[in-house]
Amino acid sequence: MVALSVLLDVFVPVLPSGVLVITAATAAAAGSGAAAGSVPHEVPDIAALILSAATASVLGDVVAYRLAWRGGERLDRAIARSRRLATAQERLGEALSRGGGALVVLARFAPAGRSIVSFCAGAAHRRARDFVPWSALAGLSWAAYSVALGYFGARWLGETWLATGVSLVALFGAGAAAGFLVRRRPA
Repeated sequence: MVALSVLLDVFVPVLPSGVLVITAATAAAAGSGAAAGSVPHEVPDIAALILSAATASVLGDVVAYRLAWRGGERLDRAIARSRRLATAQERLGEALSRGGGALVVLARFAPAGRSIVSFCAGAAHRRARDFVPWSALAGLSWAAYSVALGYFGARWLGETWLATGVSLVALFGAGAAAGFLVRRRPA
């Protein structure tokens, strides 16, 4: 369920994939005894969750990238009609051509940033070798961060809704900060 949500999140950014990843990590931590302070013996659950979320993230990005690559004139016209998408596509193209794949990583944390980056990189016909490694790093970073929030939230605050809530606030805070940095014009 988590992997499917993360995979589809690139197409429908309102799906709560981050919420599901954090909740699953909180549940895994609670099941491992981490919330009670004992040594976690179910760490493979956490590792599997990170691997599953990261893999689904990269697969979703690659599917969106390939669809946009093949989108042709229709997609180009749709992007051209939106000043924000056209600007995002231009900035992404410049950043990727300068080796600025850090934008891909940062955009993974921003609301709808993953979608914009994946679609714009494909529509701009950026080389896969300029996009996919950064997408993999972005997916792994985001998955590890989200799982760590849920896991340590449960460990420090117990297996309560408070732990999940605090973890979600931290995830949304990171998303807001990433959104601010992505929108900020470079000096």
